[in-house]
Amino acid sequence: MRNALISGIGHHVPDRVVTNFDLEKMMDTSNEWILERTGIQMRRWVSEGDTLSGLAHSAAIKALEMAGKKPGDIQFIIFASLASDHEFPGGGCFLQEKLGIPGVPAMDIRNACSGFLYGLSVADQFIKTGMYDTILLIGAEIQSTSLDLTTRGRDVSVIFGDGAGAAVIIPTDNKEKGVLTTHLHADGRFANKLWADAPSVNDNPRISKELVETDRIYPKMEGRFVFKHAVSRFPEVIHEALAAAGYSKDDLDLVIPHQANSRITEAVAHQLRLGMDKMYSNIERYGNTTAASIPIAMSEAVEQGLIKDNSLVCLASFGAGFTWASALIRW
Repeated sequence: MRNALISGIGHHVPDRVVTNFDLEKMMDTSNEWILERTGIQMRRWVSEGDTLSGLAHSAAIKALEMAGKKPGDIQFIIFASLASDHEFPGGGCFLQEKLGIPGVPAMDIRNACSGFLYGLSVADQFIKTGMYDTILLIGAEIQSTSLDLTTRGRDVSVIFGDGAGAAVIIPTDNKEKGVLTTHLHADGRFANKLWADAPSVNDNPRISKELVETDRIYPKMEGRFVFKHAVSRFPEVIHEALAAAGYSKDDLDLVIPHQANSRITEAVAHQLRLGMDKMYSNIERYGNTTAASIPIAMSEAVEQGLIKDNSLVCLASFGAGFTWASALIRW
């Protein structure tokens, strides 16, 4: 049975930089308050004319170039995102149109911060079974247009950013390379601890003037509750991946966690007894880009030479759902 190998990786973020000082002008917050609680200094937000599929397309072209592939080589698209260019259909079809490859199947995954790893698990199985030989996996997000940019929404709105990452996945016969193992989990009991309540099919009509005037349409998070579960699930799922593949934490060259909060990353490093030099973090520049955060971070780590041939890398995520996941990769 073949292994799934990431042969190309790329990312793209909007040009617009929004600093903590910019947010001070929108709501009652401060650079110090945001830095202390999240580690974020700035994030990228879309400007007029930017689209989710457009961000994904730019990231995909970079990944294809690294892999030495053309859009016509793609046999399957997996698109992980909470959103799309429109209410429906999903972003995968809009990306497929931009790539100019009609007829190629496109699957959308809505597993929030764990979406990219859920998608990687799907791609891994399709490669292993011989179903497809070239898969394009996307993690893309536009969160900025969904935020409550007033003091009422500051706890959540200062966290999120926009961006996209892409990976080209192909088969390899080398059993020591590529995706060694993936692990997926969820616990819907806590769905309303990190969610957007509306618009909802339970509302009739689904959208109304009265609904828009409430705060139900904005993302909500019980920060302490989410933090507590995240710092527990991250180490757990990382150890799960290592054990399944017969490795220990000391074998790792790099851990790339979902970029949720620098305090979470530091707490996880402490529990794993790993130095921060082994924990990749770019949240200070991009904020939390949800499904895009892991591929953006992985793309940067490759660019910076932190991931090279034969590197053992663990990817891990935790987010809304609750969902959490991990993947162990030999580069």
